[in-house]
Amino acid sequence: MRLYLIVLLIIEYFSFSQNPYSTRDSKNYLSAERTITDTTLTKSIKRGAIIYADFCVQCHMENGDGVRNTYPPLAKADFLLTNKQESIRAIKYGIKGKITVNGGIYNSTMPPLGLYDDEVADVMNYISNSWGNTSKLVTEKDVQLINN
Repeated sequence: MRLYLIVLLIIEYFSFSQNPYSTRDSKNYLSAERTITDTTLTKSIKRGAIIYADFCVQCHMENGDGVRNTYPPLAKADFLLTNKQESIRAIKYGIKGKITVNGGIYNSTMPPLGLYDDEVADVMNYISNSWGNTSKLVTEKDVQLINN
């Protein structure tokens, strides 16, 4: 039992002495900041997957391929990745009219989904980082800045 306590104390000492936020080592600080951002994105993607399954999968399909000539793909979608604000606006407020995605023209209506801004950010992070897509974190504040 004593040996266990000694080992535990040693582990705690080293884990606390390696504080990633220490100003002594800016490289560790930046690494910790990147880890926090990565963790935030990962958690957002997980929440977004649930929202996608509830609201989006019926039209855009489980693999993000959409339905040809009806619902645009999200997988490797040039519109999604190059028109981030328009994509956020479409999720937040809905969209109707012609859009071009990966060379295909889609002219259907997506109604507003009634999602809160944090949910819009989560689903945006999910679709922007799935099926071959990669993108930076979309925050609730980013969504709040989008007007209809």
